[in-house]
Amino acid sequence: MSHVFPRHTKVSNPVAVGGDGCYLIDAAGKRYLDGSGGAAVSCLGHSDRQVTQAIRDQLDKLAFAHTGFFTSEPAEELADLLIANAPAGIERVYFVSGGSEAVEAAIKLARQFHIENGEPGRYRLIAREQSYHGNTLGALAAGGNPRRRQPYAPLLAETSHIVPCYEYRGRGEDESAHEYGQRVANELEAEILRLGSDSVMAFIAEPVVGATLGAVAPVAGYFKRIREICDQYGVLLILDEVMCGMGRTGSLFACEQEAIFPDIVTVAKGLGAGYQPIGAMFCSGKIYAAIENGSGFFQHGHTYLGHPVACAASLAVVNALIGRGLVPRVLEMGERLDAALRETFGQHPHVGDIRGRGLFRGIELVADRAKKTPFDPALGVNKKVKRAAFDAGLICYPMGGTLDGTRGDHVLLAPPFIIEDSQIDELVEKLGIAIKAAI
Repeated sequence: MSHVFPRHTKVSNPVAVGGDGCYLIDAAGKRYLDGSGGAAVSCLGHSDRQVTQAIRDQLDKLAFAHTGFFTSEPAEELADLLIANAPAGIERVYFVSGGSEAVEAAIKLARQFHIENGEPGRYRLIAREQSYHGNTLGALAAGGNPRRRQPYAPLLAETSHIVPCYEYRGRGEDESAHEYGQRVANELEAEILRLGSDSVMAFIAEPVVGATLGAVAPVAGYFKRIREICDQYGVLLILDEVMCGMGRTGSLFACEQEAIFPDIVTVAKGLGAGYQPIGAMFCSGKIYAAIENGSGFFQHGHTYLGHPVACAASLAVVNALIGRGLVPRVLEMGERLDAALRETFGQHPHVGDIRGRGLFRGIELVADRAKKTPFDPALGVNKKVKRAAFDAGLICYPMGGTLDGTRGDHVLLAPPFIIEDSQIDELVEKLGIAIKAAI
């Protein structure tokens, strides 16, 4: 009997014992193509020797030094590399152990910035419906997925949620894509005014929505309008790139493709590629200066901030992404994956939408393609797809509740950046087997 507390107490998972490029291997020797990178984590695959050697080398030098007393060489080098490649205006990086920690830090920094800036009345956070920002209480409060929020609702801080930019479901027949994007972006201004513009501290959004919507990218111009509204009312813009950042959509930071600059941005997952737990919160020079010239102390912290081994691993990962030309390759292979998905599922009666950017792709499953009718949630279609795919030797990321936390099914795909053409064919073939078995 295992004494591990698993994610699902009624599911017995096989034991993973090895990794080989895009594949994971269980104790029985079965190989699984990692079509989702776990949860968009394993961007370099599972056996990158450069990264594992960097971890060994760092362990031989220094395993841990508390940041209340020291900084470390890998943390400093990693920060320099990331800031050199960050969006304009971003000047500082705060290393944590994962995405939820990064979002918690971002929310608390936004609040402290306004206090230091002489506006203590700003405390309200606005986010979007059907968003996901993490599982800790602050991050969960920011998230807009009702199913995840419901059990903990009495514990959550009040957060406002506006509609997402979800063109497949939200765009009217009489609207252009631009008109639709401007309409839903303007909901932010309406909500700021409803709450009181001097009470809102920040707006948080995923540039490309991951787990809860399935690789939903915004229409052109949406985030430009969001940035304008934030600037007009003195509201900080926090972009959550925990899942879609670090090259996943075809640029190191996903917001580069929107031609906007955030005040705060969070990353994780691909930052460590699964080799070590690490996340990061980036902030603008303006925000850092408010802390530096004010109290001088960010009232937040974790024991494992800037962990030397995690930073050494991440440094090797980011050097690989940049030095091996993997980010441009994401665009190339993303187009290949998109074409293969459309060839196989483009006319499928139960595939309503195929979407995404780079190697971050989603398929929305529907009962009726013409009417966009979702499946009855009682059927558990997404769970059946996940199980059938796993049996076929494919790891993918199906989720339910796409529309409102209860109704709707989608499959998220986020394979390693090193995926080859033949493996894309394998992925699509096995996904087809799984969808057929599930429906």
